[in-house]
Amino acid sequence: MARRRAVVVTGASGGVGRATARAFAARGDRVALLARGRDGLAAAADEVTQAGGEALVVSVDMADAKAVEDAAQRVVDAFGKIDVWVNNAFAGVYAPFTEITPDEFRRVTEVTYLGYVFGTRAALRHMLPRDRGAIVQVGSALAYRGIPLQSAYCGAKHAIQGFNESVRCELLHEGSRVRTTMVQLPAVNTPQFDWVLSRMPSRVRPVAPIYQPEVAARAIVHAAAHPRRREYWVGGSTVATLVANAVAPGLLDRYLARTGFDAQQEAGREREEAARYARYDGHGNLWTPADGPHGHDYGAHGRFDGESLPGSSQEWVSRNRGRMGAGLAVGGALALAAQLRRKPLAAQLRRKHRVH
Repeated sequence: MARRRAVVVTGASGGVGRATARAFAARGDRVALLARGRDGLAAAADEVTQAGGEALVVSVDMADAKAVEDAAQRVVDAFGKIDVWVNNAFAGVYAPFTEITPDEFRRVTEVTYLGYVFGTRAALRHMLPRDRGAIVQVGSALAYRGIPLQSAYCGAKHAIQGFNESVRCELLHEGSRVRTTMVQLPAVNTPQFDWVLSRMPSRVRPVAPIYQPEVAARAIVHAAAHPRRREYWVGGSTVATLVANAVAPGLLDRYLARTGFDAQQEAGREREEAARYARYDGHGNLWTPADGPHGHDYGAHGRFDGESLPGSSQEWVSRNRGRMGAGLAVGGALALAAQLRRKPLAAQLRRKHRVH
């Protein structure tokens, strides 16, 4: 079995964080689960144990810098070290920018962006003295390409991108063996679409194609083991979005202006219908955990299992790029050898032709 690592996963009570915690546990790792929701954390801890890992539950608001530092110290006290820190916790608001209050925008920024800043700082505090460790920033195609109705979230993801590049350069300058990497995700089938604060007239949904959270989890675990690579793109839609944004951002602006509103809402499904599926009190999970006083565990998957993809050929290529490169090199060498073997025969035939 691979060496047991001490891993921290933020936002571990549901969605991608929940699936990622299970994936690390399947390796036998010790996993610290950081989030606010106590019921989701307790269920996640049970899954980690069942998968073969060791679980540590730490209830923390990632927007609280001191609380995050204390959480990191608890992990070190329990596990003796931190080998991997996965920043994943986030919050969001689905609404046009002019309908998001300043306090709501600030809260999304504090959780989604500053939560990564505080998590990275806490991880480095314990990794730098050991001169080893990996920090994985869970990003999104929206770290490069903003879309309508998610201005606060897109702004935070853009900020994480710039922050991570800056820290990565500083670590390289110092010759540190601590590494940071970023995993850019596509739309994922998580419960966030039932608990997120929304002011849209219909229930919100991810933009298709949608991938299962286990696809993201595999990429995150791989990135943690190979953090020298600066970035991983998961899903063909992520690649298409980032390439299109690099080549024709203005055209993409107009396309998203036409399609972005409808693509993020379920036609004919009124927002009030969400009350049948999740707690909804007008504030989503922005200020309080989604499970709250209701004692409900949402798990890793959202309500889109029927249309979500369990795998991604692009994600496999991304994880196996080195192996594919080696295979192409071997194939090229074999083709060259075959060509060289044919050349003497061709030369013999030419000489024979000249003789006759």
